[in-house]
Amino acid sequence: MKPVIMALLATLGTWAVTAIGAAVVFFLKKPNRILLDRMLGFAAGVMIAASFWSLLQPAIELAQTVSLIPAYLVAAFGFLCGAFFMRISDKAVCLLRGSRENRTVMLVLSVTLHNIPEGLAVGVAFGALQGGYTREMLLGAIAVAVGIGLQNFPEGMAVSAPLRREGHSRLYSFLVGQASGMVEPVAGILGAVLVVRMQTMLPYALSFAAGAMILVAVHELIPECQKSQGEKPYAATTGVILGFAVMMLLDVMLG
Repeated sequence: MKPVIMALLATLGTWAVTAIGAAVVFFLKKPNRILLDRMLGFAAGVMIAASFWSLLQPAIELAQTVSLIPAYLVAAFGFLCGAFFMRISDKAVCLLRGSRENRTVMLVLSVTLHNIPEGLAVGVAFGALQGGYTREMLLGAIAVAVGIGLQNFPEGMAVSAPLRREGHSRLYSFLVGQASGMVEPVAGILGAVLVVRMQTMLPYALSFAAGAMILVAVHELIPECQKSQGEKPYAATTGVILGFAVMMLLDVMLG
C-alpha cells in the first residue's frame, strides 16, 4: 500500500478517535478522571518509547547511508525542528485564545490548530516508508498514529464536554467536538507527500516526528495526566510506565 494512502487511513483513524472522545457526551454525565489520566499516561509512555526505538534510531541508521552530514547531527537537527514546530503551533494557540471573545470559537479553533502538526507528524512517519522500509519503521509509523490517536480521545472530549455544560445539545456538542479533528487527514496527506517527493529528507522527517512526539508527551500529556495525583498518586505514572514498556517490547520483539 502506498505511504500516502497509509497516511490517509492512519489520520482518518486518529480523527475517528477524536469523534469517539466527543461521543462521550451521549453516554456519560461525568467522565472518570482517573481512567482518563491513565489513558493519557499510557499514550505518553508509548510516544516516548516510539520516539527513540521507532523513529530516532532508524533515522540515524538511514542518515549514515544517505547523508553527507554526520548522522547524529541529522537526527539532532530534525528532532529540534520537530519540537520547535510544535512549540510554535502551541504559541499560536495561546495567541488565538487571547484574540477571541466567543469561548466556543476559541475552544474549537484552538484544538483544531493543535491538530494540524499532529496530522503532519503522522503523515511524515508514513511518508518515510516510501521506497522500502524495515519492520521497525512501519511499527514506528503505527506508533505515531496510535500515540496521536490515544491523546485525541480526551481532546474530543475536552471540546464536547464544555459545550454540553454550557447548555448545547448532545448532538451539537458531538458534531463540534469531532470536527476539531477533521484537519488531521489533510495535514497527514500533506506531510506524506512532502516526504515521498524528497527521499533524502527521510532521516530528518523521522527525527522531526520524534521531536514533535516528545514535546507533546512531556509538555502536554504528562502534566495533564498528573492533575489528579493527590487522589491516586501513581495512577497516571503507572500508565506512563506501562505504555513505555509495551512500546519498547513491541519494538524489540518485532525488530
